[in-house]
Amino acid sequence: MNLQVTKENPTGQAGENNLYSASNRQGVCRLCRSPLKTSLVDLGMSPLCESFVAAQRLDQMEPYYPLRALVCGECFLVQLSEYVKPEHIFTEYAYFSSYSTSWVEHARQYCEMAKARFGLASNSKVFEIASNDGYLLQHFLPLNIPVIGIEPAANVAAVARQKGIPTLVEFFGLDLARRLASEGQRADLIIGNNVLAQVPDLNDFVAGMANLIAPNGVITLEFPHLERLIEENQFDTIYHEHFSYFSVVTIERLANKHGLKLFDVEQLPTHGGSLRVYLCGVDAGHATSPRVNALLAHEREIGFEDIGTYAQFAASVHRTKRQLLSFLIECKEKGAKLCGYGAPGKGNTLLNYCGIGTDFLDFTVDRNPYKQGLYTPGMHIPIHPVSAIDEARPDYLLILPWNLKSEIIAQMRHVSEWGCKFIVPIPSVEVIDPRELVS
Repeated sequence: MNLQVTKENPTGQAGENNLYSASNRQGVCRLCRSPLKTSLVDLGMSPLCESFVAAQRLDQMEPYYPLRALVCGECFLVQLSEYVKPEHIFTEYAYFSSYSTSWVEHARQYCEMAKARFGLASNSKVFEIASNDGYLLQHFLPLNIPVIGIEPAANVAAVARQKGIPTLVEFFGLDLARRLASEGQRADLIIGNNVLAQVPDLNDFVAGMANLIAPNGVITLEFPHLERLIEENQFDTIYHEHFSYFSVVTIERLANKHGLKLFDVEQLPTHGGSLRVYLCGVDAGHATSPRVNALLAHEREIGFEDIGTYAQFAASVHRTKRQLLSFLIECKEKGAKLCGYGAPGKGNTLLNYCGIGTDFLDFTVDRNPYKQGLYTPGMHIPIHPVSAIDEARPDYLLILPWNLKSEIIAQMRHVSEWGCKFIVPIPSVEVIDPRELVS
């Protein structure tokens, strides 16, 4: 069974213990252990979104798992059941953060902000959990602030080490935190960008952070905001590698459970609309920002503590699927040539849920050489270098990482030379003609 195909592991062979048995997929909330009875949306059966397929594996079986998001009626955590061990998803990984220019710049600005706001200096200690290829920690090095990355994927951790970033190739949790703390490695700042959603054992993970921070230390976590997912129909951000989807209402419950205080929150444009939350120990000297209570009040007002609110999401997802397929069918009936741009996890959810294969897209491209030459999971769309777009000269480019549409359109604006237009699928189908954009 192919659980994770990479260029280093083209066969994708899995050991006998890679899958969880049914007994590991109990219908209880991973935060509060209450029974899960309400569905947010059912996206059918889907392969793992980062399990890219090597050419020699195209005629072999791929595992598919139910992709159904559930909502806890007690703590209101939106979550997926757990079908595959995180060790198998993230030990060898195809996502490298540094291939997004805008994301690297976002990280640089964060580092400068954190240094100024929290007075970080050469005697401070900064940890990043899921530090990937060093896209963020590299910006602390010229500031002379000591850093340690924690990254379970050995292939991306190796890239970080080449940049001079000390990186532990381990999964983070309470055991590792206690070991580091016993060695005197207490953190003045713990960073977790887009990792909380990828943690099946939330309580172990947050307990670990609570044990690792110094008495006046700070934890910042970034993750897509559930409000944006629901209001902007971002159903493609739901995939097996993301176990949970967060609101401030749920984050406050999670923090309080582990002796942490939510003292600030920022709303960010990244990943289609994210939150950056700031946590500290309950006895730490960080005053609570008015933004916390304001956003909590807002979420309660829009119904995030009313289980009935969540049941309305599925209808908009179904509508978007019909709309996108109708548009693509119309294009193909007129003889148009379509290609994709990007091979992100969210794109594979979209392609598999909507049934978009090579009957619609000739190929897709990606800046990440790690993915080039492979095929998308499930739909088996070939992934080429970006230069393939200029050779094929398609009529339309379907932007799969739509959260980066501005960056991509700026990079690919020259496709207007032959009349190519961009298709943005989320929240609803939008066609952008680069010839009509103001310089």
